[in-house]
Amino acid sequence: MNLYHSQIELKDGEKALAFAQAAEAWFGALVARGLIADWRLFRRKFGLASGAHSDFILEVMVEDLAQLDTAFATLGRAEDDETQRLYDRMHDMIATARHGLYRPYPDPAQRERVALV
Repeated sequence: MNLYHSQIELKDGEKALAFAQAAEAWFGALVARGLIADWRLFRRKFGLASGAHSDFILEVMVEDLAQLDTAFATLGRAEDDETQRLYDRMHDMIATARHGLYRPYPDPAQRERVALV
């Protein structure tokens, strides 16, 4: 399992519950289509965090990099209006997002030891 992790701040005036509902619609559709394994949304509690931490953390779980690649390729084609509408509804609320891709560690492959050169 790989974890696509995003730290998110909403635009001024956007409502947290509306964002959570839009995220549920968007990511629920991705799970239903088999494009991602699962997802979770967290919100900072009581505003307690250092300056580097955003208001929201979004975690998207994918089985492997092939599933992530398929998700990006499929969504990049934006084949239907409903898919685009769900994405736009959620994405238009976001002011900033920082992303990272994580994997369980240590893992059996020990990829740090594998090199092309």
